[in-house]
Amino acid sequence: MSQDTVKPVGIIGLGIMGQAYALNLIPAMPVIGVDPVDGARAVVEAAGGRTTNDFGVLGAECDVILLALASPKVLESVVADLAKVLRPGTVVLELGTFAVPDKEAAREVIEGAGGILLDCPVSGTGAQAKVADLVVFASGDQGAVETARPVFDAISKSTVYVGPFGAGMKLKMVANLLVAIHNVAAAEALVMAEKSGLDLQMALDALSAGAGQSRMLEVRGPMMVQGVYEPATMKNEVFMKDMSLILDYAREVETPIPLLAASLSSYLGAMGQGRQKQDTAAVHAVLKSLATPIS
Repeated sequence: MSQDTVKPVGIIGLGIMGQAYALNLIPAMPVIGVDPVDGARAVVEAAGGRTTNDFGVLGAECDVILLALASPKVLESVVADLAKVLRPGTVVLELGTFAVPDKEAAREVIEGAGGILLDCPVSGTGAQAKVADLVVFASGDQGAVETARPVFDAISKSTVYVGPFGAGMKLKMVANLLVAIHNVAAAEALVMAEKSGLDLQMALDALSAGAGQSRMLEVRGPMMVQGVYEPATMKNEVFMKDMSLILDYAREVETPIPLLAASLSSYLGAMGQGRQKQDTAAVHAVLKSLATPIS
């Protein structure tokens, strides 16, 4: 099917994740991106997409609109403006990691304008987003999820329908709990390997082939082996906000999280060492600094 016969998909927010979504969508369908940063729009335009800062263009032309936004405050502002121009039945995909009440508030605004908001956080890093190696946790109206299926297929390797609105974000917090723990576990293991006099690249290769493999060892192990934590696929300062969401939610549902609580000190250590902008793989440097020097 020619792109000329396919309605464009809108993307509001062209940061690390939004840009990746746009670049993966452009070969499959027309894309209209929105972002206040000239450089972000230029990347999308160079790849063959269109950009605008007029939400009215998205409202008039797009049946599906993605939100890839930085904070709940930005989400609130964007949905307020978007609601003014939405056509009834427009499907809006909220892909961020925000508290469920923030997403529910956005849903009320979008539905008040006749649109459909889906809660669809993604599991994966910015580097994974570039190669569509994400898993989407889609929740909300199941028919609308199917309407958006071609979009999900272009930006991810798998989309799982997880239940009613809000279930996606709940599962994302469960996933991030595992990510936080597995990341620190990978760092601990590689520090021990180095302290044991083992070649780190050999150790990573061997561990990756064995029962101790994890996705965090696969994704962040190479950064730890090289001792290079930039450019970040997930900044420590951003992940700390995600950790706060998990901690608050665990209290709400009265779930014990001893391993997450133990891993928190490593992330706080990264922040204390001025590694806010570095990748969460930098917990490796924190643990290494606590070990006795390698002779």
